[in-house]
Amino acid sequence: MNASHQPDPRDRPARLTVGVVGAGRVGPALAASLQLAGHRPVAASGVSDTSVRRAAAMLPDVPLVPPAEVLDRADLVLLTVPDDALPGLVEGLAETGAVRPGQLLVHTSGRYGTKVLEPALRAGALPLALHPAMTFTGTAVDVQRLAGCSFGVTAPEELRLAAEALVIEMGGEPEWIAEENRPLYHAALALGANHLVTLVAESMDLLRDAGVEAPDRMLGPLLGAALDNALRSGDAALTGPVARGDAGTVAAHVAELRKHAPQTVAGYLAMARATADRALAHGLLKPELAEDLLGVLANGAQGANGAGGAEGGPR
Repeated sequence: MNASHQPDPRDRPARLTVGVVGAGRVGPALAASLQLAGHRPVAASGVSDTSVRRAAAMLPDVPLVPPAEVLDRADLVLLTVPDDALPGLVEGLAETGAVRPGQLLVHTSGRYGTKVLEPALRAGALPLALHPAMTFTGTAVDVQRLAGCSFGVTAPEELRLAAEALVIEMGGEPEWIAEENRPLYHAALALGANHLVTLVAESMDLLRDAGVEAPDRMLGPLLGAALDNALRSGDAALTGPVARGDAGTVAAHVAELRKHAPQTVAGYLAMARATADRALAHGLLKPELAEDLLGVLANGAQGANGAGGAEGGPR
């Protein structure tokens, strides 16, 4: 078919009306993605000025109304509030009678499965947990990033196909997560993504302190290659002084960090210990070199003070 004659998704009959409770970074992006698949956003709720502006930009002509009214208007409701706020929101909506029988109620929390939606289930709602494993900016680029994004999916068996279909319509890849594994699943993502931001930001700060004018340009190729290698090869991709057992170099690092950025020492030591354990377990770190290295990491301050005497040690 000629591209110029392809139908606009907005011209298709809408299969579901969609509402968003919590117009943060995630909700408008998911609603906009569902709109591209032929569904129709009809209402959103947001309190802050930022939420109001975001909803207006990503969901134009969609009215902002109280949460109860969002549920009154929509067949499919996205609950996209912070994790800690979700249980109270669900209980409140159920207690006030806002939940309708047969209504699809979808939350996007990584931490929770469907048990958190029990109050709404008792009111007749159909509970789904669809968590996009993606970081969001609150802009239209998020809709594009959903293409190929994995979603952690938890739902009753009878709704599993519906949950997976919604994810596929948003361009995502459904990955089934058992209810009891949701906290571990979420911890894994936080460890990889959230802590990565902290590590990169601290690394950029240290490079600036070392006189590097463009730390982002320096780190970009290095971190890109490291991430690619890690995803392809796992622990076999480990390199650097810890994996090599260069105790003297690590001691020097600790000494410099204590002098210039003491707030980073605890994180450096913790990550170095974890790296040493993995390198040792996978045969990358030689046992005869591990003892001195682990001593430096265990002693912390003593290892840093001894850096000057480690010149003749491993390099």
